[in-house]
Amino acid sequence: MTGFEPAAVHQDWNRATERDWADVLAQLPLFSQVPKRRLRKIAGEAQFAEYAPGDVVVAAGAAADQFFVILGGEAKVRGKLAARTLETGDFFGEMALLDGTCRSATVVASDDLHVMKLPRRTFFAVLASDAGVAHAILTELGARVRRLEQQPPASTS
Repeated sequence: MTGFEPAAVHQDWNRATERDWADVLAQLPLFSQVPKRRLRKIAGEAQFAEYAPGDVVVAAGAAADQFFVILGGEAKVRGKLAARTLETGDFFGEMALLDGTCRSATVVASDDLHVMKLPRRTFFAVLASDAGVAHAILTELGARVRRLEQQPPASTS
């Protein structure tokens, strides 16, 4: 999502309303096809958080109970095969929620990071009611698998 920065992210986060958050979410490709009324409901069930550079957002091996969407800033995914940079509009945490296991990678804020956190039940409700979101998540999961399949095999010497 390079170059994408929702304008509302720069306002006072402590005074943002569900309508403000719905406007931010509507600008993200993941939620772009979701009706505004539904986005306000999602925003009402979400938590919004800020992390400083170096803060661990999720740790590998930890229990999974939330899905994350980056609203502003950048984070690094650290894992055996999962190392990559996440930017505004990217999301993470869905794999552990989908398969019911622990976190597979650690995510660390690279700079000031603003995220929306959806609890497990809200995440599944969004997937059940918003086919566009489910499709976007499945497309991203497929792309991640494809990237892993295209990596050269580790040497065994």
